[in-house]
Amino acid sequence: MLAVHFGAGNIGRGFIGNLLYHSKYETCFVDVNSEIVNLLNEKNEYRVVLAEPTQEEVTIKNVRAINSASNPEQVIAAIAEADLVTTAIGPNILPLIAGLIADGLRKRVEQTDKPLNIIACENMIGGSSLLKEKIFEKLTADEQSQFEGRFGFPDSAVDRIVPNQVNVDKLMVKVEPFYEWVVEEPKIIGEKPPVKGITYVQELVPYIERKLFTVNTGHALAAYFGYYFGMDTINHAMENKQILELVEGALKESGAFLVEKYGFNEEEHNKYIQKIIGRFSNSYIVDEVTRVARSPIRKLGPNDRLVSPARQYQEIVGKNPEYLLKGIAAALMYGFQGDEEAVQVQAAINEQGLETTIEKLTQLDGTSSLVKGIIEQYHQL
Repeated sequence: MLAVHFGAGNIGRGFIGNLLYHSKYETCFVDVNSEIVNLLNEKNEYRVVLAEPTQEEVTIKNVRAINSASNPEQVIAAIAEADLVTTAIGPNILPLIAGLIADGLRKRVEQTDKPLNIIACENMIGGSSLLKEKIFEKLTADEQSQFEGRFGFPDSAVDRIVPNQVNVDKLMVKVEPFYEWVVEEPKIIGEKPPVKGITYVQELVPYIERKLFTVNTGHALAAYFGYYFGMDTINHAMENKQILELVEGALKESGAFLVEKYGFNEEEHNKYIQKIIGRFSNSYIVDEVTRVARSPIRKLGPNDRLVSPARQYQEIVGKNPEYLLKGIAAALMYGFQGDEEAVQVQAAINEQGLETTIEKLTQLDGTSSLVKGIIEQYHQL
């Protein structure tokens, strides 16, 4: 079986490529990093090390790579023969590969009527749907109707911490032991890809929100509270009892509306929260607070990891959250000079005032109790 995977970075190699190998796929990585592409073709294998006391090491074999910038025709040929296509390239890059995949699918329909599933494994809601939309923009009406029944674009939710790292062995990747890859089964066309480690579900949104408003929310708050208290790394921040209580308090609030909204088992969800907190505390993963906290404008957006759970908590539980609003306030105070968005937020607060800045960033009504609560928590901090 052949899997074509776009993105030979740490997540591509350490997470998706790892699972594909253990599922008996040959993996063809597609990337524009010529150094990584050349190394993969030279060695046809790489090492994955678990960030835990045992430092267990696995060698991932049966891999090769194509440089899509210099050899697009090879990518097209690989897609035409593939049994599965996956991505881990970042949401902003998805539209840039749409044309290449469209050409690969055109070539494929000339050669075979075998169905193919394309799964975007990105840290976003609806990654595969976005990729499909961008691919279909490149097609004629006849091609669109032909492709609709032939190619599946199931959305997925992925979760594995792969910290920033610089290794002597350029292909080696260190990853945390925990991972989750959830795929929306109804959008699969043909047989389900036999990937060990995928959990197929009928409805994906509950799992995306559970991950986004537990893992992403908790990680961001550990960073913003960590910066506020002068911590350098996430694991050091989580050693601070006060930060631990703040993060745990926020995750219990997000958990309250998730359990109510989706019917998750409360006891199981509380165990999930503790598992996530344990992951942030892993001393074998050294992740800088300023890396996790970066891009506060995006993270303070109305549908992102801070504001959305606070708003949904108020709507579903019926009162204002406390810890989530503290977290939003801490994000507003994040003033790291090396982060362009952080600098912009501080400038906006100084020039336009706190309330106006909150309204613009969060798109919350300035007269709402949520905005008043954020302002109150900001002044307390």
